[in-house]
Amino acid sequence: MIYTVTLNPAIDYIVRLSKIESGAVNRMDSSDIFSGGKGINVSRILQRLGYASTATGFVGGFTGEFIKSSLATEEIGTQFVKVDQDTRINVKIKADQETEINGLGPIVTEEQLAELETILAHVTTEDTVVFAGSAPASLGNQVYNRLIPLAKEAGAEVVCDFEGQTLLDSLAYQPLLVKPNNHELEAIFGVTFQSREDIVQYAKEILTKGAQHVIVSMAGDGALLVTPEATYFAKPIKGVVKNSVGAGDSMVAGFTGAYTTSHNPIEALKWGVACGTATAFSDDLASIEFIKEMYEKVEVEIL
Repeated sequence: MIYTVTLNPAIDYIVRLSKIESGAVNRMDSSDIFSGGKGINVSRILQRLGYASTATGFVGGFTGEFIKSSLATEEIGTQFVKVDQDTRINVKIKADQETEINGLGPIVTEEQLAELETILAHVTTEDTVVFAGSAPASLGNQVYNRLIPLAKEAGAEVVCDFEGQTLLDSLAYQPLLVKPNNHELEAIFGVTFQSREDIVQYAKEILTKGAQHVIVSMAGDGALLVTPEATYFAKPIKGVVKNSVGAGDSMVAGFTGAYTTSHNPIEALKWGVACGTATAFSDDLASIEFIKEMYEKVEVEIL
């Protein structure tokens, strides 16, 4: 089983209009409402790929009930811990520019955190746990240093999709995968990349610090997978980018699902790139039909 942990999920309220005029009444052209949060996005793509997962984390109020019911509609298993305040709402405005207004997360009590710890302590050696995204402010990202070891001590593999210091901290737990983009990798080491070779060099530093696999996504320049055995480059696929929300999560889902069944890094990279690209070219998370179409276009070479 793959578990996805989203400590601060959200309802993503997506609003589309041609232009925003500040200080005036603006009328939308269309809107959508989705269950959001990085781990939840991973579960949604895993389901489309045919992999079972259980989404966990904290939800509360009517917004939390919406997330649970919408995931149930997609036949995604859940094991959330209920909190006292409403799950947040993130407003994503797609106009001449893309603007996001992200809500605050709920306050999580020590008792509620203990409930989640119990869930993670009962995973098995057959499981993979995906930790993704930031924690509510009431917990802080340091909470991952309590949660990740529980899954590792139970024998599960862990996937860690974080930025900055939280990513660096997670390397102590030998994650199966981390997935910084090239700009995040620059920020971690305080450098500016001049070439693809520079990116590979610092991805190998992440390996040295504990990761088993490192994917560096480079938007329109493709993606790199660095492993202890080899470095692989997935060439970029041409298309119109419609959606920056969830593409990275889709890549994590594609890699994780494929790797847990095949243990083949090239195959896992191809599915990761296919999922990430398909979502980037879609209005929401990509459909399985579009993912398969993108998969046929993925070209990987060994550097």
